[in-house]
Amino acid sequence: MNSRNHRWLVFGFLAPGILLTFVGIVLPLLYAVYLSLFRLESFVGVPEFVGLVNYYDALTDGRFWRATYNGFIYSLATIALQVVIGILFATILNESFKGKAFIRGLVVLPYILPTVVVTLIWGWLLDGNVGLITSILHSLGLPAIDWMSSPATAMMIIIFVSTWTWTPFVTVCFLAALQTVPADLYAAARVDGTTAIQRFFYITIPVVKPVLVVIVLMRGIWTFNKFDVTWLMTKGGPVESTEHIPVLAYVKAFTLFDIGNGAAIATLGFIMLSVLVWLYFRLFPTED
Repeated sequence: MNSRNHRWLVFGFLAPGILLTFVGIVLPLLYAVYLSLFRLESFVGVPEFVGLVNYYDALTDGRFWRATYNGFIYSLATIALQVVIGILFATILNESFKGKAFIRGLVVLPYILPTVVVTLIWGWLLDGNVGLITSILHSLGLPAIDWMSSPATAMMIIIFVSTWTWTPFVTVCFLAALQTVPADLYAAARVDGTTAIQRFFYITIPVVKPVLVVIVLMRGIWTFNKFDVTWLMTKGGPVESTEHIPVLAYVKAFTLFDIGNGAAIATLGFIMLSVLVWLYFRLFPTED
């Protein structure tokens, strides 16, 4: 095969992916940026060009900064819990014990359930009136807690449900990475008299660091853009205590019908996330 045919073959394999990326990601992104420059009250209305006014309105709106703060709290707490618990589960599942295969399959269960199903189940369990947990508290003589109606507990519940749903992903990825750690390293370390904690921090973590860096990056991007769990459980409430950038953009565009402002908020969220990803790569270069 000559070089020209080889180039066409490579292009043929890449073309479908490039086309899907352009149609599914690039075009919607460019369209959102375009909409953010107009005042538009419906998708069938006549747009009025306003330039950067929507961005100014968003950046001077306290609700936007509260949503940004909520997004950072939600993302950081969820990622930290998922990574810590996922690494703990993966380390345990990497050991040999009776019933390991069954436990491994059980751990993955929350991840394979649809998000809608997960949120509806937890919403029913935590319902302040008829929820199963409420009934258990009543049977124990304890007062019921309306988890979703209090700003102090609503964010905790969103973080908990997201952690419960996505920790299996971290567990599976980290467990796969643990399989690549040479057993000779552990054997040599035991001969030197190291403890299990020392072997974990000085052998396991350095070897699997590239995988861990990618896991945190992926979970950070997905969590920052997470919409479904928050919307299905609290719709950003109570009093906007769980509202973050994707939810606020949706509310502005499809509830308040301020499509230009919603598009501007979504675009600002994309810019913030892009800057954070760039800083993350600067701090944790993948080639290391």
